[in-house]
Amino acid sequence: MTISETQRASIGIFDSGVGGLTVCRKISEALPRESIVYLGDTARVPYGSKSGETVVRYARACASLLLQRGIKMLVVACNTASAFALDTLQNSLDLPVVGVVEPGARAACRRTRSGRVGVIGTRGTVSTGSYEKIILRMRPDCRVFSKSCPLFVPFAEEGWTEGGAVREVARTYLDDLLHHEIDTLVLGCTHYPLLAGVISGVAGESVALVDSAEETASEVAATLKTEGLLNPSTKDGKHVFLVSDAPGPFRETGERFFGRALERVEWVDISGV
Repeated sequence: MTISETQRASIGIFDSGVGGLTVCRKISEALPRESIVYLGDTARVPYGSKSGETVVRYARACASLLLQRGIKMLVVACNTASAFALDTLQNSLDLPVVGVVEPGARAACRRTRSGRVGVIGTRGTVSTGSYEKIILRMRPDCRVFSKSCPLFVPFAEEGWTEGGAVREVARTYLDDLLHHEIDTLVLGCTHYPLLAGVISGVAGESVALVDSAEETASEVAATLKTEGLLNPSTKDGKHVFLVSDAPGPFRETGERFFGRALERVEWVDISGV
């Protein structure tokens, strides 16, 4: 492709399901002229309970399918895939690849005053210690306390983002972290921003929440600018949503995550990729 064609190419984004739409939404808001191809690997969701080897294999397949669409940049909008597969993708692909873990970790390092940082995520993400490793590399003086919160994903997908039951579960999950007197809490799963109100209410005003989706959008914008890949068009970009399972449930649930209607959702066969 020529430079102009590359600039006008789409940003490719993938996640195991709908959670990455929170990242897609922030990127779309920050870069409205950019076109996006989003892949939700809904046939194999969730990634959080899979082995690292399996997640790497799935991530390679998702990347391969998006590359067939002629993307100019790849965003791994899944904390588990970022933790297990980001290095592999960055080393094997000839285009910029951005994950969600490092931007969130960097923001936590900036925001913490006490150096006591909490991280919540899926079992897979927490088990890798990926946030802790990056935070301690950037800020060796920090202490990082992590907690897996598996029920938050189904709550977010079912639209249970408030109410007494959700608050009680959040209180149970966050109790240990709050006893460690954290002042910053990383939402280490792309589903969790939908529960930010409840999480913030339980954590209290003294704890700053870090939304990895928002931080990732900033990194994507900076990378496109540095690489000379920003779309020069004055028109809004187009959005295409691909799924590896039935489009209907993704469209219905995804609208809560993306904040508006998902007009073009297509099924794709990823099994042979």
